[in-house]
Amino acid sequence: MATHLPVIGGHADGFGRTQRTDGWRRGPLITLIVFLTFIGYTTWAALQGKHYYSDPYLSPFYSPVLFTTPAGMVAGSAPVSHAWFGTFPSWWPSFVPLSPAILILVFPGSFRFTCYYYRKAYYRSFAGSPPACAVGPLAQIRKYRGESYVLLFQNLHRFALYFALLFILILGYDAVLAYFKDGVPGIGVGSVILTINVVLIASYTFGCHSFRHLIGGRKDCLSACGKPTVASVSFKQASWFNARHTEFAWASLLWVMLTDLYVRLCSMGVIHDLSTWSN
Repeated sequence: MATHLPVIGGHADGFGRTQRTDGWRRGPLITLIVFLTFIGYTTWAALQGKHYYSDPYLSPFYSPVLFTTPAGMVAGSAPVSHAWFGTFPSWWPSFVPLSPAILILVFPGSFRFTCYYYRKAYYRSFAGSPPACAVGPLAQIRKYRGESYVLLFQNLHRFALYFALLFILILGYDAVLAYFKDGVPGIGVGSVILTINVVLIASYTFGCHSFRHLIGGRKDCLSACGKPTVASVSFKQASWFNARHTEFAWASLLWVMLTDLYVRLCSMGVIHDLSTWSN
């Protein structure tokens, strides 16, 4: 009588081969579509260099604005007073678009690219490595050769975290400014959208594994004689976010794209922002 020995790795040989009968293909397929949509839109939006500002709203793709164009030169660009270093310098390469987003998107982008959850998501959807649990991978790796090449780059995640924390403060400041127009306090749909954006990004960041390690994961004991400490309470709260890391990862990814789109459409005059400043 023939016996069926368990396959090392938990799946059969061959790409996509599996004994699973559920709809395991849906997850990688949806991930692939959403990622490609986000990458395509973000790249397009970043290269535009215009219609990223609609007073008092600033697209998160362009925050912080390090350089901007002179007033009136580009439609929907941030005013010079909003830029950290004024207008684009004379040495700016002519073949590089005059877009503030080019200078800053690498930081939040690197944080998400090296994120432990996103790594699992795009390894499965783009590389098929493997496409799902107990499913044959695209490439049969016979021997683990240690962390090299792209895996070494992934170790930068813990350093990208520091920039991610800084961006929470920057985007939070933008959200506060979204409640003031020409010095007049108020509220608009854009104010709410920018506020939700920073809340979702902060929730995603606070659930990061590296953040949990930073505030307490490296310690053998978080409490003092059984009493709660700042570290133990913070670690517990970070664990709450970490348990929902997947949900916040997707929600923040989609919302930041929606936020840029809203500001862009307002700047282009396609939609009108409902606000207390409206005439």
